[in-house]
Amino acid sequence: MLRRICSSLRAAALALALVMAPALLLGVAAAPVHAASYTPISGSGSSWAFNAVDQWRRDVRQYGMQISYSPQGSSYGRQQFLAGTTDFAVSDIPFQTDPTDGSAPERPVAGSYAYMPIVAGGTAFMYHLTINGQRVTNLRLGQDTLTRVFTGAVRYWDDSAIRADNPGLRLPHRAVVPVVRSDGSGATAQFTLWMAKRHTALWKTYCARVGRSNACGETSYYPTVTGMIAQSGDLGVAGYISQGYGEGSIGYVNYSYALNAHYPVAKLLNTAGYYSEPTAQNVAVSLLKARINTNKNSADYLTQNLDAVYTDPDPRSYVLSSYAYMILPLKEQGTFTTAKGGTLGAFSYYFMCEGQRQAPELGYSPLPVNLVRAGLDQVRRIPGVVPKNINIKGCNNPTFSADGTNRLATTAPMPSACDKKGASLQCATGSGGAKQTPANGGSGGSTSGGSTGSSGGTAGGSSGGTTGGGSGGTGATGTGGPAGGTASTGGPIVDPDTGQTVNPAASGGSSTGGSGDGGSGGALVLASPVSVSSDDGWSTSQTLMILAGLTLLVVVLVPPVTAQILAGRNGKSRKGEGK
Repeated sequence: MLRRICSSLRAAALALALVMAPALLLGVAAAPVHAASYTPISGSGSSWAFNAVDQWRRDVRQYGMQISYSPQGSSYGRQQFLAGTTDFAVSDIPFQTDPTDGSAPERPVAGSYAYMPIVAGGTAFMYHLTINGQRVTNLRLGQDTLTRVFTGAVRYWDDSAIRADNPGLRLPHRAVVPVVRSDGSGATAQFTLWMAKRHTALWKTYCARVGRSNACGETSYYPTVTGMIAQSGDLGVAGYISQGYGEGSIGYVNYSYALNAHYPVAKLLNTAGYYSEPTAQNVAVSLLKARINTNKNSADYLTQNLDAVYTDPDPRSYVLSSYAYMILPLKEQGTFTTAKGGTLGAFSYYFMCEGQRQAPELGYSPLPVNLVRAGLDQVRRIPGVVPKNINIKGCNNPTFSADGTNRLATTAPMPSACDKKGASLQCATGSGGAKQTPANGGSGGSTSGGSTGSSGGTAGGSSGGTTGGGSGGTGATGTGGPAGGTASTGGPIVDPDTGQTVNPAASGGSSTGGSGDGGSGGALVLASPVSVSSDDGWSTSQTLMILAGLTLLVVVLVPPVTAQILAGRNGKSRKGEGK
């Protein structure tokens, strides 16, 4: 009986120690990482970067951080930051001190802010076009053709310029409806800056035609004309295009929105003469050519110059690749306090490492190691931040490699021969979450879950009358968004000029994606929070050593202590018996 009691006590003590010790130790070790309480913070700005920012803010809820973000456009975010009504801003371009679009100059106080690149991506051209009831997913556009579309010079889908880019499509005589941003947009600014520098004559002619001859450079507000549709935010643009009434439309959004809506994006002709897509790899390749301001004393430190990106001779490059910035406060101002700085700093540490892992799944391209290092230095400048000593090798960013080169750029695949300008056959594969292999069935859906935990694989749509076919991709577990669709069946594409069959017909099977809320299967796994070291040098290994020591103490000390207690009780019992 006494032996059983002793054994039970030892087991209970050991279990209690194993349960309590980690809790006690985590309370000590985690205190610098997870503050007792985080002050809620708010930000606003870029809708181009929203899908990434929104995922990150959802991720950090489990650590007690409350972060709100309003994606009302880069211009709005910068204005709110200057007014002191938000704690941080996200913008696709720096402050506009001398805007050419008639908007008010932005004059931030020197030393009150800093730029920090947070994510890279491609400005994609999502479109809604069908031929004989079949959705087109392999549209190609030359740079000059794209500019003509968005300046009103190309008005129908069967225009000779679009036909020249797409010899494998029987394009319909249907009106082209460009969808642009109605709000002040960094994506608009990036797009119009590219047109102003690379297609100057077309852009100037368009500006003059709409009475904006003084706004022919970079402009955040698109000068629309009759026949164009203006929508607020990337979500508004993507929403219009994806509706039934969006047939014939094309608009510019971050690539993540096309993935999320399971709609294709146009392949753009690059300087090397290949039509390419804004994949994470292609964006990484292109941004090797971005020139970053490395002067730490400059107000524009870490901002980008993309001139060399536009002319990149690499066949994999995507011409409209860029970075988005977080604008950080460097002093207490407006609603921002040092207490909020603690939250903003912890949030920034999270997405500069862990958040970057998710970028490709969300439709973005993660930052290279040089910008992550520079960004972590910027975080230390936030008033109220709790500085962390982060081992950057532990970030597990997919761009990092041992020699410091960009791994995504190094391993990016070369384009197919059928994507080269002048190739006799046009590639039948599409993009934007609507990939399929029309020639012989194959995989119908994208395996990417899309932004903010959206639905899984998309419908295996068809390309110009070919078959999507095959089984759909397995959707990632998500928290919203529509379920995948079903592939359709179509006939072969015949080149109208040569009479050659571009792609033989194939039987189309079902292509069902995962469900939106808690979908089936899924490869999208949110990364765990990064392990960081506080200034006192506390580490995970120290925690494990103490846990091991406590466990050993329990195992060694419990038996003799229990034995002494029992021996004392036995002695008292014997004395009682002797009386």
